[in-house]
Amino acid sequence: MDEAQKNHLKAYGLAYYCLQENLSVDWLLNYRGGSFLIEYTSKIVNECNVRNISFELLTDVSTNLILNEIADPHVNMNIVRMERAPKVAVYSPKDDLIQDETDAVMGVLTYAEIPYDIIYDADVLTDQLTKYDWLHLHHEDFTGQFGRFLHRQSSLVESKVQEATARQFGYSKVSQMKLEVAKKIKAFSLGGGYLFAMCSAAETIDIALAAEGIDICESIYDGDDADPGAQSKLDFSKSFAFENFILIPGESRKFSSINAISADNYFYEESNGYFTLFDFSAKWDIVPSLLTQNHENIIKEFIGQTTVFNKSHIKPTATILGENSEENSVRYIYSESGNGHWTFYSGHDPEGWPGRGVTRNLNLHPNSPGYRLILNNVLFPSARKKKQKT
Repeated sequence: MDEAQKNHLKAYGLAYYCLQENLSVDWLLNYRGGSFLIEYTSKIVNECNVRNISFELLTDVSTNLILNEIADPHVNMNIVRMERAPKVAVYSPKDDLIQDETDAVMGVLTYAEIPYDIIYDADVLTDQLTKYDWLHLHHEDFTGQFGRFLHRQSSLVESKVQEATARQFGYSKVSQMKLEVAKKIKAFSLGGGYLFAMCSAAETIDIALAAEGIDICESIYDGDDADPGAQSKLDFSKSFAFENFILIPGESRKFSSINAISADNYFYEESNGYFTLFDFSAKWDIVPSLLTQNHENIIKEFIGQTTVFNKSHIKPTATILGENSEENSVRYIYSESGNGHWTFYSGHDPEGWPGRGVTRNLNLHPNSPGYRLILNNVLFPSARKKKQKT
């Protein structure tokens, strides 16, 4: 999984496929870019060839030499056994408004050939999350302000769909329904689920949770005025990652000061910057090391409605996995949540067109380091958990 790999993204799909076939898979953290050591079968060799994945056949002697190298206490490497293929769900409208090409995670899951189910509000409200190990949230607004895109036809249509679902489940406002969805997603994570959120979903789920019982929606969104004292009533103990943030009212594209971008038209601007992944001890900080496996540690920036997280609002319980060179700008964070885990990744699409909601053709980006971070999270639930030393 270093620079010699022809297709990093499909290699993750192959690892997932092997887990489905009950073959042994070891993730070699920091060995040649985070390579996979997979039990040999002629069927797997054929799969590698069909999927255009680079691989090497190893003798027992060669394998033992690699394992001994990794076990050396003086090198920053480790071996993690992968145990099972996680059941994957993507939280997204089940219609033509959101398709593979507009959601980066759906796009890369499809490209890597990792199966997933699409679920949405009605599924969450009827407790369908219990069927899954891993849940992804992307360009979603959990505050009931319809993503603040009411000038767009697709958002107007989606707002009507959400209003109908709210009425179906007995809620007078979409914000009330979305809050209940957010609470159930939080319970999923606390109960042992793996939550991965990108872009505005990572920001708005925390806003919704902190604003429980408070009207933060202005009349354009729900027909009545927001609580003028809403800011002072926020309860940051209820949120996943962020605290002490300031709500931004009106029709701004920004929801809050969680988003460190200052301009309001940033979503339509190309970024020429980069962010850097932190280096963790693979033998002691296994989870952060797993989540940052890559063949590059400096990754090109990409834009989104929530482009970059404000470092001053990140709770001290969260681990920062990657940040910008610009002061106070963080891209990638992680923490445990009860018996589960969550990872928040800012921006919309690592290889997408800014502001146009369209994912680029991944056949042109089979080695994308930005997409590898997503797929690290998809395989994360497969890793065998070790008891912590005290």
